[in-house]
Amino acid sequence: MNDKNPRAWQRMLSGRRLDILNPSPLDVEIEDIAHGLARVARWNGQTRGGVIFSVAQHSVLVAEILGLLDPAAPARWRLFALLHDAPEYVIGDMITPFKAALGEVYREVEARLAHAIFLRFSLNPEPSPALRKMTKQADRISAYFEATLYAGFDADEAARLFGDPAVDAKRVESLLAPMPPETAQALFLRHFRAYDGGL
Repeated sequence: MNDKNPRAWQRMLSGRRLDILNPSPLDVEIEDIAHGLARVARWNGQTRGGVIFSVAQHSVLVAEILGLLDPAAPARWRLFALLHDAPEYVIGDMITPFKAALGEVYREVEARLAHAIFLRFSLNPEPSPALRKMTKQADRISAYFEATLYAGFDADEAARLFGDPAVDAKRVESLLAPMPPETAQALFLRHFRAYDGGL
């Protein structure tokens, strides 16, 4: 191997070779995303129980919470929320403090991957401020539930970090139980097809 040009692609199970540093939307497949995210643990795996809470589950939860926050939100908004962490099928789920320590290089790689993914599914890589804000709110609500249920945070600490949830956990109860990877993968794909088809 030429050390001056180290390999920067990853072979996916679909057979695609995704260039991590210069990703093409043509090399992005939803099945690869679902497979990868269902096998990436939230909270670096520092969670209670024998089954991980995966990024695939988290992504579905965020999309469903967005729909609860705004029942009139278009299906494309929910699709954007479902894919908000999609780059993690390639680069894993780094916890926020480590992302900050890695700095600009990590953010650049993540942004390029997100851009390719959003283009692949005909989403605007630069979402409106309203969509970005609502996705972030749904993401923080999901983080609160996960932190208190699985990651060992008490309610006060979670509220300080993520804010008080604006959604009753009972409304998303079925999505909060950790699932085996194959189940989470199928769940993610079902939601993708529902949102991508316009609901």
